[in-house]
Amino acid sequence: MPVSLLWAVDVYGRVYSLSTAGQQWEQCRDTQMEFKRAAAAQQCCWGIACDNSIYLNVHASDLPVRYQEETYENQRWNPVDGFSERLLPSDRWQWSDITGLQHQPLDSFQLSSSSWEWEGDWYADENFEGEPTEKGGWTYAIDFPATYTKDKKWNSCVRRRRWLRYRRYKAMDTWAKIPSQQTTLPDPFSDISCGGWEINEEPRGRLSLWAVSLQGKVWFREGIYHHNPEGSVWEEMLLPGEVVQISCGPGDLVWGVLWEGQLIVREGINRDCPKGTSWAVVESPSPDVGAIHVAVGINVVWALTKDNKVWFRRGVNSHNPHGSGWISMVGEMIMINVGLNDQVWAISYEDRALYFRQGVTSSELSGKTWKAISLPRDGDRSHSSASANSLQSAGCYFCGEVRAQSVASDVESDVEKRSADEAGCLVASTSPESFADAPTDHPSGPPTDTPEPRIPKVTSDSFISELVSDREPAKSSRDVASVAAVLEEETVPAEVELKIHCAGAALSPSQSGGPLDPQWSNVDLEEAQSQQAQTGAVMDSSDTCSLSSVATYTLAMEDPYAGDEHPLWAWVSGGGCSVDSHSQLNWFNCSVNTSSLVQSFQSMSLSVSPAQTAAWRRQIFEQLSERTKREMDNFRHYEQAIEQSVWVKKGTMQWWRDWKPHKWIDVHFALEQFSGPEGNKDGILFIYYNYYEEKKYLHAFINEVTILVPVLNDSKHTFAIYTPERTKQRWPIRLAAATELEIHDWLALLSVSCCDSRNIQCPPSKQAIWSLTCKGDIFVSEPSPTLEAMPYPTACDQMFWRQVGGHLRTVECNSVGVVWGIGYDHTAWSYTGGYGGGFFQGLASSTDNIYTQTDVKNMYIYENQRWNPVTGYTNRGLPTDRYMWSDASGLHECTKTNMRPPSPQWTWVSDWAVDYSVSGGTDREGWQYAGDFPASYHGYKTMKDFVRRRRWSRKCKLTTTGPWQEVPPIPLSEVTILPCAAQSSVDVVPLWAISNKGDVLCRLGVTALTPAGSSWLHVGTDQPFKSISIGAASQVWAIAKDGSAFYRGSVSTESPAGDCWYHIPSPAKQKLKQLSVGRTSVYSVDENGNLWYRQAVTPGYPQGSSWEHISNNVRKVSVGPLDQVWIIADKVQGSHSLSCGTVCHRLGVQPMEPKGQSWDYGIGGGWDHITVRGNSMEPPRVHLPSLTDPAPRSPLAVRSTEVNGNAVGC
Repeated sequence: MPVSLLWAVDVYGRVYSLSTAGQQWEQCRDTQMEFKRAAAAQQCCWGIACDNSIYLNVHASDLPVRYQEETYENQRWNPVDGFSERLLPSDRWQWSDITGLQHQPLDSFQLSSSSWEWEGDWYADENFEGEPTEKGGWTYAIDFPATYTKDKKWNSCVRRRRWLRYRRYKAMDTWAKIPSQQTTLPDPFSDISCGGWEINEEPRGRLSLWAVSLQGKVWFREGIYHHNPEGSVWEEMLLPGEVVQISCGPGDLVWGVLWEGQLIVREGINRDCPKGTSWAVVESPSPDVGAIHVAVGINVVWALTKDNKVWFRRGVNSHNPHGSGWISMVGEMIMINVGLNDQVWAISYEDRALYFRQGVTSSELSGKTWKAISLPRDGDRSHSSASANSLQSAGCYFCGEVRAQSVASDVESDVEKRSADEAGCLVASTSPESFADAPTDHPSGPPTDTPEPRIPKVTSDSFISELVSDREPAKSSRDVASVAAVLEEETVPAEVELKIHCAGAALSPSQSGGPLDPQWSNVDLEEAQSQQAQTGAVMDSSDTCSLSSVATYTLAMEDPYAGDEHPLWAWVSGGGCSVDSHSQLNWFNCSVNTSSLVQSFQSMSLSVSPAQTAAWRRQIFEQLSERTKREMDNFRHYEQAIEQSVWVKKGTMQWWRDWKPHKWIDVHFALEQFSGPEGNKDGILFIYYNYYEEKKYLHAFINEVTILVPVLNDSKHTFAIYTPERTKQRWPIRLAAATELEIHDWLALLSVSCCDSRNIQCPPSKQAIWSLTCKGDIFVSEPSPTLEAMPYPTACDQMFWRQVGGHLRTVECNSVGVVWGIGYDHTAWSYTGGYGGGFFQGLASSTDNIYTQTDVKNMYIYENQRWNPVTGYTNRGLPTDRYMWSDASGLHECTKTNMRPPSPQWTWVSDWAVDYSVSGGTDREGWQYAGDFPASYHGYKTMKDFVRRRRWSRKCKLTTTGPWQEVPPIPLSEVTILPCAAQSSVDVVPLWAISNKGDVLCRLGVTALTPAGSSWLHVGTDQPFKSISIGAASQVWAIAKDGSAFYRGSVSTESPAGDCWYHIPSPAKQKLKQLSVGRTSVYSVDENGNLWYRQAVTPGYPQGSSWEHISNNVRKVSVGPLDQVWIIADKVQGSHSLSCGTVCHRLGVQPMEPKGQSWDYGIGGGWDHITVRGNSMEPPRVHLPSLTDPAPRSPLAVRSTEVNGNAVGC
């Protein structure tokens, strides 16, 4: 997943952020005041400062925040002046909005806050509905209001034009105060929460912001979306009582806590009403102790009571936001927060440490255990958990030479000439090792009684205070950091000197000209009291001193809080932190590394010399070599006792039988797998069934299985098994399991068996062919070198396809290994290089490079009505009419109650709502009108319209796993990647895309190591585009929304976006919808399913000359780097019926014949997309025998193919 941030506020009001890929808290340096609250989303973070005002921090991204201001200039024609500003009294304003009701002169537009700046001056928009207008941008009509056209007619009495001006949000990555635009300001705020971005995808970036004031009122911020991140106005919500805290989830969950300790739930939140309609009261988890804090996610609610107990609400979902009951959880917390994917963070009551809830998954929302996040902050000067790491990295160790020196002298002295190297060798750590072999000097004279200073038993703060109080007044103002240990009352000899070796240099206070002032050492010599030395003498400490008795204290001079044992947190927000159960986090490694380092010091003896260690290694190696020779070499000539192993897995399933009447029958299913002496594996599938009380079976060899396809069905868990013969027949073996878990187990087992039989045990190669089913499943096939060989290529039905985890609508690749995909919700995903996910989870794949992937799609049903003279439009149709609630075709009845998600893996995430974004437009209620069913629909009613329909939509969501990482922030509709040759070395891979709004984009920084790239470059167009493709020579072709083709000129490495578009005429009376460009070939598909080839495309004339028809019934086309042509075809004849969505390969494609000769049919139906743009393997050259040679045996049987023309059936 992409890198995201966890936000937190400590008890001193400082705001920190922690990256999912980082190991250190980063402080927000631009804050000028302390903060009390933070509420994060993926694109921004909201906060409440100590002045009780709300601030906003918008994350900088490739996509700037721009807001389009618009106003309309209106004019009327008169016989004297022509078109002028003189309007009738009943007309609209001269400068108005689009409705004409609001007066909007140019000088009335002001910047909403200081965070905005104007990009330029006002200019007239010279485009009307995607088409250029005459100079000046005027559109004409008979009167106000009416339907405007770009052409001036004889009866055009009024005209108008639109003026545009853009303002840009400039306060990126900084805290900007939200201005108040109300005369009566809201109360000072005490709590804030943002969410609601999953309620409605339009407008993009929409957020719900809820705030609580000091008087217990709740406010809702209106108008927050991408182009207006600050929002517009506050609206007060009616409440059943005074609120102290509120929490808003990513979806439609909003909970609050009342002063009395009860909780309230917001009801009625949906895409049309994001602020809800009413409140419902929920009792506190504990009847005697009220609630003080609540946190909500997508399907979870966590709460804290006044005794700091943690509670989990079960049964919460979008249909039941109240839940069903409370469950007591382990731990005592003072604050809790739920982030993306329902992950949980909390702050401990005991030590104010930050904890993360581990084990939270979609099936176990409550998680398993709390784990502390112990990481340093970027402002720390001395940190206890990093002391051991600094010890190891500096290469420092202690020597056991101790000389007497009073602690009092250390306190009173100061070092003025200490070098930088000496300061770098001071170690702020403790270690328990002994000084067994340290050299010592034994005193010759008798010991004398020397005054022994007392080391007080104090804590860190009091110890520092005592030290500072003993210093000179001039030095008492120095800031002091905290200390990592507590000193006990002990007696110390009169003189003590500690020698520290660092990087081969031995330092002592005498060498530096004085004692080391900024470092304080406590040398615990309790066992050494039996030996007292004279002044200047050295005592023997080899048996009495240990590294564990040495503690060094660093006195920091800058940050008074830098040396805390751990940060004291006050608030945390994970609303923008995208983690899940598969995320590899480095948040918990710091303390583990420190403890392991201390343990390694404890177990290591410094008395062992390197020579002794080398001798031991040599001795152990010799012993192991002798044992290996004795136990293995003398028995190598023996034969193996077991040459192969066989195991069988059995189960019961249902089989869709091959003969009529087709129906599901109960069968016994068995997989018999065996391994040979050399490790090769193979197996056989058996299906045992009864035929007229006679037991029969059907079998298939594992090495003949070409693909296993999950068949999504709302009533059964089914999958299909294809072999080459059944691929030709378009009739696979269809099996159904009883449960979803059972089908996933069988699919994972069969997939592993098929890959083992073909010796495929790695992720897809860079040359792999990628394809997608109409349900979004992802499959790859490893092409053989003879796939494009002439005259005998590998047959398509022999290709083996294996599934990759994830869910996509389209995918593109190239031979460098860059693979991008786009989901049904227009989210872009980049391939991470892993293999697995989906039903492979936990069985046959590693979790490396596997991430959680979500996809959202809309399900549509149509409400149909017919007009009659008595009641007007009603749902009573003619007997021959379609269903009054149906699908788009009208052949299937689909109502709101019986409509189900595509499969059990999908869940509803919204309610049914009228869809206004229908092709052809709608009226205010969403209706489209026509003369009869079916016909061409339009969005306005005429006298001849006797039927009408409107489309209802409902969102469903799929959560799965796969080797894909999200590429934010722009939603895309299509992507294309440069197809590279096999031997080419491309540093930066050109990648073009089209956004879901029709904008053309060029991705910068795409390489094999960074396939996601770095930023987007916008390429200007006169109208929205819908398809784009880049060829091997950087030739970029595109198709606009109106079906016309364009060629981008001068695209190169130096100019990745090119300079201008050249219009290419479409085929006669056809509108193109998709194209693909190879090395020299350009193919396109029109809206009627015709496949076209662009003739005469040369380097000197890259636009070509004309279009030539190749085939019909084509859905998609993909042209590879070698000009190989593959398509998704419809209406391919099978043994039982016509098959839609079949993979087909164009045969006979050669440099002298780029159009090919015939089609070869592969896997299908049900396929929706294929890309061969990564297959750059040159086919082997085949020497054709002469006519005098004997006729060779063909390596492949003659296949039934169809010549050019109607190449794919029908």
